[in-house]
Amino acid sequence: MTLHYAAIDWKLIGAALVLSAIGIMLIMSAQHYADTAYQQQYYLRQLMWLGIALTIAAVVLHFPLRFFDLTAPLSYFVSLLLLVLVLFVGTARMGALRWFSFGPVNFAPSDFAKIALVFALARFFAYTKLPVISKRRLGFSAMLALIPVALILRQPDLGTSLVFFVILFGMWFWSGLSPLYMLLIISPLFSLVAASHWLAWAIYITVLLVFLLLLRPGFVFGFFVVVANLAFGIITPFVWGRLADYQRLRILTFLDPGLDPRGAGYQIIQSKIAIGSGGILGKGFLNGSQTRLDFLPEPHTDFVFSVLGEEFGLWGSLIVLLLFCYIFYRAVRIAVRCRSRFASLLVMGSASILLFQFLVNIGMTLGFMPVTGLPLPFVSYGGTSLVLSWTLIALIASADYRWQEY
Repeated sequence: MTLHYAAIDWKLIGAALVLSAIGIMLIMSAQHYADTAYQQQYYLRQLMWLGIALTIAAVVLHFPLRFFDLTAPLSYFVSLLLLVLVLFVGTARMGALRWFSFGPVNFAPSDFAKIALVFALARFFAYTKLPVISKRRLGFSAMLALIPVALILRQPDLGTSLVFFVILFGMWFWSGLSPLYMLLIISPLFSLVAASHWLAWAIYITVLLVFLLLLRPGFVFGFFVVVANLAFGIITPFVWGRLADYQRLRILTFLDPGLDPRGAGYQIIQSKIAIGSGGILGKGFLNGSQTRLDFLPEPHTDFVFSVLGEEFGLWGSLIVLLLFCYIFYRAVRIAVRCRSRFASLLVMGSASILLFQFLVNIGMTLGFMPVTGLPLPFVSYGGTSLVLSWTLIALIASADYRWQEY
């Protein structure tokens, strides 16, 4: 299909390109003083991956959205097959089977599964005739997300599995489900936290019952919510008792990193020191002391935002934040504009992935989120992550280009 390049949203693509360029610069700085030449050249490999990602994005942009609509079931099935296969023939790294290795190239099938789930849910919500709060509608869409989640938890990879729930909730919301119903669906998690003290749990259950009486979601749905909240609250002490010592320590140090400053809390403490030491203007490119002296862990991947804060300060961080905000703003505008329900849902599902990983990664570096290993889109080192981010941008730009199609 011939594209009219003048009609493409170059501002959206330009914002992503600037973020990718900033990422390469930060990776270069983060590994500039590394021990080996291989590590020092990470930025060159990221530059190579950027070329691959842009090529794939250009190919995706040329495909009509109808193609992704029709092939959504096949994409979903293939993604599940790859998630099963990686458990048997995947390459183990850091105790997890998450990658296929092809020489120097590593491929994470979970990233492809994220896009496949967006396709599958967009197709289902676009054509289903079931009511928004139908149990069959909610149950089937939840099953589509839970199957890949179960396979990813086997790797294990808790951080990535959370992305699939975010995709589901984001597309539930955009397909018409009330935020109040979504709040009730996730309410057992609040019960799990509140059950740490019997008085807090009692107050929470009382507030929940009052909320159900006011909302009147239906007897079956309300009964399910109450039973789930009670069950989660009751099992909290048993779950806590069965956690390994290091798992309890990880939770406690997230709440208070000072409990284990040289162990589980080390990453968060060093990240906050790096960002805080950058001040308003930063210390300058290649001059970050936390990075240069190797105090900051994983500075080119998980904590690349910490390098940004230390070397370019508040102003540099604000530029990156504003670029991300512009991408999310454009995505919402495009989703509202699209005449095709599938295209609109596709845009919101894609934006949900980028938004969640953005919030979790930056929240992690600031100590507001637990350390999960989710990369910062476009910026963190990693070929599969970069390809995923650019594929999502290509899908959003394609929906904008074809917004008039039904």
